[in-house]
Amino acid sequence: MDLRNIAIIAHVDHGKTTLVDELLKQSGAFRENQAVAERAMDSNDLERERGITILAKATSVEWKNTRINIVDTPGHADFGAEVERILSMVDGVVLLVDAAEGPMPQTKFVTSKALALGLRPIVVLNKVDKPDAEPDRALDEVFDLFGALDADEDQLDFPHMYASGRSGWADHELDGPRKDLSALFKLIVDHVPAPKQVAHEDDDFRMLATTLSADPFLGRILTGRVESGKLKVGATVQALSRMGQKVEQFRVSRIQAFRGLAYQDIDEARAGDIVTLAGMQKATVADTICALAVEEPLPALPIDPPTITVTFGINDSPLAGRDGKKVQSRVIRERLMKESESNVAIRVKDTPGGEAFEVSGRGELQMGVLIENMRREGFELSISRPQVIMKEEDGQLLEPVEEATIDVDEDYSGAVIEKLTGHRRGELVEMKPAGTGKTRIVAHVPARGLIGYHGEFLTDTRGTGVMNRVFHGWTPHKGAIPGRRAGVLISMEDGEAVAFALWNLEERGKMFIGAQEKVYGGMIIGEHSRENDLEVNPLKGKKLTNVRASGSDDAVRLTPPTVLSLEEAIAYINDDELVEVTPNAVRLRKRYLDPHERKRMAKQP
Repeated sequence: MDLRNIAIIAHVDHGKTTLVDELLKQSGAFRENQAVAERAMDSNDLERERGITILAKATSVEWKNTRINIVDTPGHADFGAEVERILSMVDGVVLLVDAAEGPMPQTKFVTSKALALGLRPIVVLNKVDKPDAEPDRALDEVFDLFGALDADEDQLDFPHMYASGRSGWADHELDGPRKDLSALFKLIVDHVPAPKQVAHEDDDFRMLATTLSADPFLGRILTGRVESGKLKVGATVQALSRMGQKVEQFRVSRIQAFRGLAYQDIDEARAGDIVTLAGMQKATVADTICALAVEEPLPALPIDPPTITVTFGINDSPLAGRDGKKVQSRVIRERLMKESESNVAIRVKDTPGGEAFEVSGRGELQMGVLIENMRREGFELSISRPQVIMKEEDGQLLEPVEEATIDVDEDYSGAVIEKLTGHRRGELVEMKPAGTGKTRIVAHVPARGLIGYHGEFLTDTRGTGVMNRVFHGWTPHKGAIPGRRAGVLISMEDGEAVAFALWNLEERGKMFIGAQEKVYGGMIIGEHSRENDLEVNPLKGKKLTNVRASGSDDAVRLTPPTVLSLEEAIAYINDDELVEVTPNAVRLRKRYLDPHERKRMAKQP
């Protein structure tokens, strides 16, 4: 059977996972009556809720005696390292571009990686049936993008198709028959080369580990493409690090390959196929799994350094231990260490006291996903404000800069530019019209300046703006960036909030809690309308007398509170504040709950 290995790359929400669903259906991977969830590849609860792909996953379809291994990749920059490594194990890419939006920052990011590896993309203009679709403009923009990314002549001569993943068709012509995806299948088989490794079937076995996962029964599982040779279950192999040092020697207990949506045990892995191995104890991503006679590791991409750090601590608030079962620092440490094993983009470091851990990663979204997964598992945590990781080079302090691409209504473009270039020390790179009444703004902004900006951005653009960001590079430190200007309302008492007290406090600022919610001294219950913090009593009820006046004792009507999501809460807090995360609640609090201790710590330099 012929073999093709491809990856599907695109910007967030351009329809990758939906298209893979249709490829699976039309290749016969599902039975006619099989119940399959929408976006079958997004198997994780969080992926389904957020509508994004977080973990790269492989699947396999068969079409006219050719097996096509398809890898669905994440589109978010926070998971970019995974995209790079996956591209190194495929021979072609299908680049999906929204016919209305055109190429976006993540399109640029993943395409630059694919072109640098010498892959020749197939461009699919998706969602051409949307009312605001402009496929010809989008195609021109893709061509300009390839030119800007120094594509060679072969890569610039890319085949393209028009498609609607949701409706399940792809055609070479925009006004084609729009029947099914058979034209796309044929183009993949004709355009993507067969794996070069098949010619090296008689050499020693070598495979580069690309992704790592854990299985409760099998232990560590490594996935990668077999570069040469064959491997049978029970064979003894070794793992070599990127530098060529021997990591371990182990016996392969299981070999699995994707067939449709499921893993299947196979007896032998052959050159060119994408397989999963079990049996190792220490081997990890970027290691070479190979026969004992091999001495040279395969070239592997270095793992990108993290850009932000967040401190995970135990929950020591008065309400600790009421929701979650996992509250001890030892249990939190074990969970974080397990995460850092399977997710190579995350690093964990102990702090001197042993009660908290510094977790470094790629971005706020990646951290938010980890915290959300932990709270669903029953953990209680206190989370600090994210800090950007700096580096020093030739005696100069450098900080990471991100490229922010923003699509916004013309009316709000002035406010956005003022915020980015003024308060947040960004530089405007480009500004151009993007469709009717819309403006596209591209700016290079320090990563520090974008922490906590997204909520403000949605307020400034009345919820209509779309912002995408991707790591751009390092630049000399740009000086202080002002944080949140408003102060907060801090509870003085422990107990349950009273509606009458909250009603009286509404003129002081907006509330984060409603009536009957549990509060404690030092907990943040709202945002002050001025710049200073204010201690208030949300438990103060109405003094009752035996005098009644008609109309004055109506029920208190409260303005609905502002409920912050987990990511919004983490981005909102200042350095002297924490987010308390439990399975049922996200609360804001001061780092030091006692007011005297707060004042004393504020005086320290």
